[in-house]
Amino acid sequence: MSARTLLTKARACGATIATAESCTGGLIAGEITEVPGSSDIFDRGFVTYSNDAKTELLGVAAALIETHGAVSEPVAEAMAKGALERSNATLAVSVTGVAGPGGSDAKPEGMVCFGLANAEGCHTETVQFGAIGRQNVRRATVEHALKLLLSKLNGTQ
Repeated sequence: MSARTLLTKARACGATIATAESCTGGLIAGEITEVPGSSDIFDRGFVTYSNDAKTELLGVAAALIETHGAVSEPVAEAMAKGALERSNATLAVSVTGVAGPGGSDAKPEGMVCFGLANAEGCHTETVQFGAIGRQNVRRATVEHALKLLLSKLNGTQ
């Protein structure tokens, strides 16, 4: 799945995109903006690596992070909704996960939570990429986020 394909579909649908990234540190935005002409589709990206950044930039409630942990579907949902509300985008994707190395029994290396928000609501999901190494988890997360965005634009999400 390429960012070019995503941007072509977004253009055809009149959609604009924002990202809210934790474990990828801006790689999704970087992948999208690597494509020439992406500025008419990509509105902005929020890199919210710390919990404070999630709260300050995206409006994620500190209590939500304390209750569920930063790597959770409720936080991914709040991040996606926050990015949508704080941008001019019509579609926002969020990611928060454990890139590794390490993790815990409850939240192992390779566990990533995704959020996908638009005016109709928000979809969340968790993917277990496994202990495939930090770089590979981050790369797989970017690919999955792009696929989620495209699926939504295609009406299959």
